[in-house]
Amino acid sequence: MTGPGARHVPVPEGLDGERLDAALARMFGFSRSQAQDLIGSGAVLVGGRPAAKSDRVPAGEWLDVTLPPAPVPAAPDPVPGLRVLYEDADIIVVDKPVGVAAHPTPGWTGPTVLQGLAAAGHQIATSGAAERQGIVHRLDAGTTGVMVVAKSEHAYRVLKQAFRDRTVDKRYHALVQGHPDPLRGTIDAPIGRHPAGDGRFAVVADGRPAVTHYDTLEAFRAASLLDVGLETGRTHQIRVHMAAVRHPCVGDRLYGADPALTRKLRLSRQWLHSVTLSFAHPADGRRVEFSSPYPADLAAALETLQAEA
Repeated sequence: MTGPGARHVPVPEGLDGERLDAALARMFGFSRSQAQDLIGSGAVLVGGRPAAKSDRVPAGEWLDVTLPPAPVPAAPDPVPGLRVLYEDADIIVVDKPVGVAAHPTPGWTGPTVLQGLAAAGHQIATSGAAERQGIVHRLDAGTTGVMVVAKSEHAYRVLKQAFRDRTVDKRYHALVQGHPDPLRGTIDAPIGRHPAGDGRFAVVADGRPAVTHYDTLEAFRAASLLDVGLETGRTHQIRVHMAAVRHPCVGDRLYGADPALTRKLRLSRQWLHSVTLSFAHPADGRRVEFSSPYPADLAAALETLQAEA
């Protein structure tokens, strides 16, 4: 296979014996159904030969995969609400609004941070896959708050390593249902794709390590406001971990939030906000910290609960 979307990659040790569709989903960030569609279209070869989605693939086997083009708009449109908090030659820090993904993916056709930055004329690093250049970490489309994007190639390398080394301090506030017991604790449970293959994630025995620390800031009749810190950065990590201990984020219907409370607080998404982000600046190593206030919908929901106390 040749062309801009062609990839020739080995199956990593951690996926030895996995079904082909599951291995592709893990390796490229697809959903299981997207991986199956790719296999069915003939865009995946195993050892140079076509294979079925249920075939098991051994570690070290070479896969030839032709990826679909990312849905990047030819002429980026501005992204309303995307606010630049800080910018220099190496980094740009943004306050991401709700309904905006970090970068394009096969399953997302809405606005992205990269689209908004491009439309505003910001130059970013060209490292990384074409559809996610400069992106060193992500927030869910329904999660708001602070994100950093690399502008220089040096910053991209340094920040990616900092996230791998867990030297970046990511603080979130989450409004969860009920009252966690204990009020302060740690959830250490591996996360992987949900067995249902429907785009959700779950605590699963063979998942990737995931560690979440939480501390109760304020308790209400039906919910608690938590300060949350992450050691790892798995997809949907806070949402999955809080749901696993039976305290899903308020408004998070994907992970079992109470619809009645969601309607009462007039929420259309999970109450989850990236409050602060702190890291060593890639240029000189000085510690920098950036913060974001609650957006209007989250602040209004919190005020409703506080009024009932």
